[in-house]
Amino acid sequence: MTLVVSLKEIIIAMDFGSDDFHSYLNKDTGEIITITDEEISAIQNGDDWNDYPEWQHEALASAQKVRDSSDFLPLPGQFDIHEYAIMEKFCYSVSDQNISNELSILIQGSGAFRRFKDAIRQHGFENDWYRFRDQALEEIAVEWLDRNGIAYSKAN
Repeated sequence: MTLVVSLKEIIIAMDFGSDDFHSYLNKDTGEIITITDEEISAIQNGDDWNDYPEWQHEALASAQKVRDSSDFLPLPGQFDIHEYAIMEKFCYSVSDQNISNELSILIQGSGAFRRFKDAIRQHGFENDWYRFRDQALEEIAVEWLDRNGIAYSKAN
């Protein structure tokens, strides 16, 4: 029987990722594991698990499992998602040219994410933004799943 993973679960795991958190999919079982840089580093360095709190041992075991098996594929992370590029595309998608231009200017330079979020809230585009972003994440996930030959379901 062919493994079918939940597209929704893949997207949630991708969205949870950050510079410090990384998610992996077991291509044989469909299991998704999220681990931190600290846990990865501990396994790579051969750290004594007793130096870590008991609650972290399960995560260390997961990190060990990911490192020791070729069954795990890293899910698209922050470098693959390009949140800034998604914001930029959203700015261009706004039909009101004045607001589109304003948003495009606001996403330049330091503090772009905060200014963008404030502006979309002010203009009443917050729900539109999150729908647009969710669609972009879905497209990235579907492309990744297809590239890796993994069947998925939108129903879950």
